[in-house]
Amino acid sequence: MKRLEGQVAVVTGGGTGIGAETARLLAGEGARVVVCGRRKGPIEAVARGIVEGGGACVARAVDLEDRAAPAALARWTLETHGAVDIVINNAGHSSRARSVRWVGLDEWESVVAVNLTSVYLLTQAVLPSMIERRRGTIVTVSSVAGIRPGLIGGAPYGAAKAGVNNLMGHVHATLRDRGIRATTIMPAEVDTPILANRPLPPDAAARATMMQAEDVARAILFCVTLPPRTVVEEIVMSPTIPRDQTADLAASRIAGAPPGTAW
Repeated sequence: MKRLEGQVAVVTGGGTGIGAETARLLAGEGARVVVCGRRKGPIEAVARGIVEGGGACVARAVDLEDRAAPAALARWTLETHGAVDIVINNAGHSSRARSVRWVGLDEWESVVAVNLTSVYLLTQAVLPSMIERRRGTIVTVSSVAGIRPGLIGGAPYGAAKAGVNNLMGHVHATLRDRGIRATTIMPAEVDTPILANRPLPPDAAARATMMQAEDVARAILFCVTLPPRTVVEEIVMSPTIPRDQTADLAASRIAGAPPGTAW
């Protein structure tokens, strides 16, 4: 019997990168996966590939900046599948401007909405059914930007990830005695499509130094397949060999600044 046979898993940000790899691994272990994302094409491609490989997966287009969307996703999943056993909060994006000097309010609110507020809303929406059954695993893909703030992640992204780290800590501390497991995974640089939004998008040589999406997905799978008696509270992941980020930092300092502004 596969380790997640009979369980229902929701994966946000599942069209590419870490989310897509996680959806495939969870389905491979027998979970029925609901893979979510803003764009129908990528999530439908992921779901189709899983089904063609013998797994169970459906795609659900969701814009997590819409405050009503997370609860609607949870409600639909419960009505359709009868339970939510696993939630992987993976959706996220960063700002074009990295320095707090240049980040506009709209960009700040957008980053916080997806990386923090949607996690709170989806977590809140699935908790009643999990608590009733006294079981459930919530894994949130955060970032080392939440514990090592700076220009690489940027001000809004780092602040949102710090907030979500605290939120998952709250879930762990207050609901572990109800059978709820909350895990935070904090990767450093991972070669995923979100890197295209950086002020200086990494080239092939830089990406070759980074972790791959499958590395983080394997860590997620480890956490959710442990026996219910055991919870992994936090994982920090980073490339074995660090790279020179001098050029990245220089580009991040001035991204979004008015022309001619001196640092």
